[in-house]
Amino acid sequence: MSTTLPTIHDVIIVGAGPCGLAVAARIHEQTPSAVFTDEEHQRYHWIKKHTSKMKLIQAGRCKKNGVRAEKWNRGEQPPCSCEGPAADAPPSRRRSSGSISSVPSLSSDRSTLPESSTSVLVLDGTSQHWMQRWNNAFCTLEIKQLRSPMFFHVDPGDRDGMLAYTQEVGRENDLWEISGCVGKEMSKHKKKKRRQSGKPQTIGVEIDERDRKDYYSPSTDLFAEYCESIIRRYGLDHPDQILKSEVTDIAYDYLPDNLDITQSSCKIFTLITSTGEKVYSRAAVLAMGAGGAGIQKIYPWKPSNSAEGTDACCHSMDIKTFPSPRVQAKIQHRQETHIVIVGGGLSSAQILDMAIKKGITKVWLLMRSEFKVKHFDISLPWMGKYKNWEKAAFWSADTDEERLEMIINARNGGSITPRYTKIVKEHVSRHRASVHTHTEITSHSFNPDTQLWTLSTDPPIPNLPPVDYVYFATGARSDIREMPLLSNMHKQYPIETIGGLPCLTDDLMWRDDVPLYITGRLGGLRLGPGAPNLEGARLGAERIAWSLEEVLGQDREIGDRCEGFCGLGNRYASLIGSAEGGDER
Repeated sequence: MSTTLPTIHDVIIVGAGPCGLAVAARIHEQTPSAVFTDEEHQRYHWIKKHTSKMKLIQAGRCKKNGVRAEKWNRGEQPPCSCEGPAADAPPSRRRSSGSISSVPSLSSDRSTLPESSTSVLVLDGTSQHWMQRWNNAFCTLEIKQLRSPMFFHVDPGDRDGMLAYTQEVGRENDLWEISGCVGKEMSKHKKKKRRQSGKPQTIGVEIDERDRKDYYSPSTDLFAEYCESIIRRYGLDHPDQILKSEVTDIAYDYLPDNLDITQSSCKIFTLITSTGEKVYSRAAVLAMGAGGAGIQKIYPWKPSNSAEGTDACCHSMDIKTFPSPRVQAKIQHRQETHIVIVGGGLSSAQILDMAIKKGITKVWLLMRSEFKVKHFDISLPWMGKYKNWEKAAFWSADTDEERLEMIINARNGGSITPRYTKIVKEHVSRHRASVHTHTEITSHSFNPDTQLWTLSTDPPIPNLPPVDYVYFATGARSDIREMPLLSNMHKQYPIETIGGLPCLTDDLMWRDDVPLYITGRLGGLRLGPGAPNLEGARLGAERIAWSLEEVLGQDREIGDRCEGFCGLGNRYASLIGSAEGGDER
């Protein structure tokens, strides 16, 4: 009796969002760009190696001009400042070191790239297409612009790839300048804190003027097209690449002898889907975003019955149609409508703006804390000229508890961009919206007959009418201990967790002996405050690719097929000693 041997993939990626796409693209990239310059890598590792043997002098304290020129690659010459365009010109009129003049066409066909021998399967519970959940969320809330700057993307081939792509396809009009953060003078309070912490004081700005080209945000359509170009470039759009299926369990063990005799001495991953199907791989990557399993939505109160959950309130992550059918019917009959939004993040402002545009009579925005205005969801020092100082301090921290505290301080809860702050204030001035900070809902009751909420708050809101609908834009928390698909992994290969985040290896691996990688939000203790962002997706993919080269190369057969699959191995090793009369030197 013969038994059909199962297909064992090299890598299975769980999640087809930005983090999953970043990993898949990075695996197929033969010549990846550096996340940091060679100088930065060398200096950081040298400092870490000799940290107890030498004294460091802060470069910013030097009275002389200590600014070093960028390291120009590929024989390029730095642009002449007297011949270049004005500094305040839009990015389409300037050319960065990673622009289309120095890289291949970003919309190049897959035939121009070498084929990767790595077998990759993607599992996603939403769709058989990349970025579907991401695109659906932006479409539902009618968000036209990303919050992220130009260098936050998933392209492993070029740090400035999105800017170059924008120039190549002629879509410069799809860029919005992120005004007010480049060349921004620090307040006296910030200068004092920076001086006490020993950070450089020579130049009192958060983001250098020379980086202005990076601080434009793309439209959601432009970003979606850019991701599609990355998918085509690496041949990630073939029909069998993504399997639409929810993963319910992950196990790492030996295969039974009756299934795979030749590989019985090697442990592999068995992933079980919601349909009962089993798939196998040598390594696995969890790249699930905000909507994935184990992400716990935060509610001021949990809806008590199905009627409340569908017709009267919902979490912002669960919005399918906006407004709800019942509210939409009242608008069409020209009846007054009132909704309450709970939350102080950008999603709350976007829902408020969309509600008023849809015809809601008045929107009440309730925040538990103050109204925080920030360009990004992490503080500017993590984005600008001092970001490597911040990241080095994070990676050099003594404990994961210290890293978690740094993450909390850098993110500091929900915040709203200056652009949406202006929009909210305009609605308030027209009496279409009312914003209440430091306010919490103390009691709530839903009348099934009138289909209206009666809410009480602390402090009380004068003249708060009965409410048609409540939206919880209160975010979510991540706790890896609450993820059902990892219950077996916790039992067989227990690891420590801090604040719900796993204490992974530096390579984002579950343990040194378990090649299960975790990127994105859940990799925060290793990636830093930017882990849930597009920057964290790209940085996490870089670390995972380096480790996969070693893990898959441990088996001679696998190593022979996969050497150099992520741009790390010696692609010319087979030529050593092959020439007649040559030696191995």
